Amino acid sequence: MSALPPSSARAVRPRQLVALMLAFVLAAGTGGVLVAGLVMPAVGAAGTVATASTDLFEDLPGELAIPQPSQQSVMLAADGSPIATFYLENRIVVGLDQISEHVQHAVVAVEDRRFYTHKGIDPEGMLRAAANNVAGGQLEGASTLTQQYVKNVLIEAGRVSGDEDAIKTATETSLGRKLREARLAVGLEEQVSKDDILEGYLNIAQFGPSVWGVEAASRHYFNTSAADLGIGQAALLAGITQSPARWDPVAHPDSAEKRRNEVLGDMLRERYITEQEYEEAVAVPVPDMLDVQNTPNGCNAAGIAAYFCEYVVKDLMNNEGWGKDRAERSQMLMRGGLTIHTTLDLARQQAAYDSVVASVPVNDPSGIKMAMSSVEPGTGKIVAMVQNTNYGEASETDPSAMKLNLNVGTSHGGGQGFQSGSSFKVFTLIEWLETGHSLGDLVNAKNKIFPRASWNISCAPEYKADYNTASNLEGIPTSSKMTVLDATRQSINLTFLDMANQMDMCDIVGNAASMGLKQGNGEPLTPNPAAVLGTNTVTPLDQANAFATLAAGGTYCTPVAVTKVTDRAGNEVPVPPSSCTKVLEPDVVNGVNYALQQVVTRGGTGKNAVLPGRPAAGKTGTANDETHAWFVGYTPQLSGAVWMGHSQGDKSMMYTTINGRYNRWVFGGSYPAQAWQRYMTRALEGVPVQSFAQPGSRQLYGDRVALPGVVGRSVDEARAILRDRGFDVTVADPVTSGSPAGTVAQTNPGPGVRVRPGSSVTLVPSSGPAPEPEPSPEPPAEAKPAKDKPAKDKPPAEAAPAAQPNSA
Repeated sequence: MSALPPSSARAVRPRQLVALMLAFVLAAGTGGVLVAGLVMPAVGAAGTVATASTDLFEDLPGELAIPQPSQQSVMLAADGSPIATFYLENRIVVGLDQISEHVQHAVVAVEDRRFYTHKGIDPEGMLRAAANNVAGGQLEGASTLTQQYVKNVLIEAGRVSGDEDAIKTATETSLGRKLREARLAVGLEEQVSKDDILEGYLNIAQFGPSVWGVEAASRHYFNTSAADLGIGQAALLAGITQSPARWDPVAHPDSAEKRRNEVLGDMLRERYITEQEYEEAVAVPVPDMLDVQNTPNGCNAAGIAAYFCEYVVKDLMNNEGWGKDRAERSQMLMRGGLTIHTTLDLARQQAAYDSVVASVPVNDPSGIKMAMSSVEPGTGKIVAMVQNTNYGEASETDPSAMKLNLNVGTSHGGGQGFQSGSSFKVFTLIEWLETGHSLGDLVNAKNKIFPRASWNISCAPEYKADYNTASNLEGIPTSSKMTVLDATRQSINLTFLDMANQMDMCDIVGNAASMGLKQGNGEPLTPNPAAVLGTNTVTPLDQANAFATLAAGGTYCTPVAVTKVTDRAGNEVPVPPSSCTKVLEPDVVNGVNYALQQVVTRGGTGKNAVLPGRPAAGKTGTANDETHAWFVGYTPQLSGAVWMGHSQGDKSMMYTTINGRYNRWVFGGSYPAQAWQRYMTRALEGVPVQSFAQPGSRQLYGDRVALPGVVGRSVDEARAILRDRGFDVTVADPVTSGSPAGTVAQTNPGPGVRVRPGSSVTLVPSSGPAPEPEPSPEPPAEAKPAKDKPAKDKPPAEAAPAAQPNSA
């Protein structure tokens, strides 16, 4: 900082300071109507006044605790790019070394030219102001920068605490307030350096109708930092603080220019600038100086990341480590100067948004909504969260705008969730493999009758019910029985109902819960029979995270949106906790992943989700009457869930024109799978291809046993042996063989072949050896040629065919 001009003020004793100040207050407080004769008696009574004031100064605390002023908090994406800013007062606190000396000089020149020589109050200024006020001149306040700083601190403390009475006390026109300010100003200067006081003032003062502190003001008016302000800019800002609304250069450029020039004159008088610098500065019109940049407040300005931003805010407001209640946590966000680091991947966020609106544009006439969440397996990090609506209130020009986050539940600004449809079948598949079954097991594909008594719901038997209304919605079985693998690939409803009917529904729903799935309102999933086909309402984020558990080999991680929060001093603030837990065994996961990879093939319901050159797994889902459609899929490195439907409720999407195309049917394998495929293709660009682990033979085929050898035994004996071992036995038509009639000639599969327990075995009985062929008749004697004289012109007799062996 350049040297200040020497002060002409003479030394004044404390008693005189107090007397002079009170004389000033009395004169100023009456609007200048007191005569000069009333001032002098007050000065003459300095001994009495000083005695009364001594107690005030002696009561001053030894060390004043000046709280940091409120300042804006900023939310950052994973790469450090800003997403949103939050504030009640738009302020950015910076050190004095980050503030141009021109600003420091301008403020001192116009507000308190003896700042560096007085001790908190300015007797000379008081006398001058008092004389001016008594003489009827323009009312002057004579507060020093230190007093103004104290006043601003008291006002700010009232704002932070929500104490309106404190704010009123700090701003009222009264002798008590002036005494308090003077007392605190003198005490402050005993504890704090002049530079620290000036720094505090420049950070706390209001520099416009919507900006506080010189750094925020510099960015707002000039699109630059306070460190880079020139002389004219500094003078313009210094002049605003006297009346932020009156001298606002945007609303009142002419008045602001007049005020700026006054400040420049003060700077010239105090020799902070030269005559040439003064002339150059006053020659620039105020409008030519401005490059106004507004600082949006809150998630409204986060664009396509607004719903993610709102999720983060709700996450922090739910964090008990941030304060005793939401009001205290909100104060921390809006005033605490926090830096909030998040997991959002901006490139993937853009890819997700582009993929969603390519399927269902914003404000599509169909009224159908689409939402997508994407999660990193093994960490729970939310890398993308989008929907095909603009964040805000619905309007005539933007009828689909909403603040409701379709990706999440009520705890984070969302709704009740949506019926998951067949995507929920994966949890039945998990339980099927966990209980020792295999993908190769044959299960009924056409049974529609499941009586109440057939259901096992150990944790909530009251949910047992007759379930006879289901049909095969997405796939069409080709036979009455089919393997679980085929049923998964084709999403056969009745097969999965038959599977679930053989197990405990509580265990099936428990698998989903262990992988983070719950209803959108936060309530546990309902384990009724219909849950098998996805009647519980869930959210895209929970779906993406649950399937990420499979991608991570069975490790479930709580969803994570915030990685770190630091306060204005760089200290870390507690963030919502994250944890990862092993919830599924690897062999089960490998089997499920294998089955769900078959879904994402040309022959599966997820054929539109195939990623060229990269293995992928997933599950389609369509709720009754096509009210909701899903595709939830993953690779080892990334998981994503796409939901599509009407946000207002369970309204059918059949016979609807979507994005200009008429649709009789809308399945999870159509629009949602296509959107997922577009997103994953872009999101995984440059990411190495990684395969899933191979499943074990038990998960593929079950526990194999060698088929007993029963060839040669009687059919009844062979049937009894195989049935005792649990095999399903059928008997084919007899065949000729070398075995005695009535015994088993062969089996299918053959003896010793390893098969699943309970497999079907066909017995082929023997009808005995084939009968010997009858000999050929001898030709008549006269027809026989003489042995020594063969007949001419007749061919030799054909040889008899060789005897054929018996069939084995």
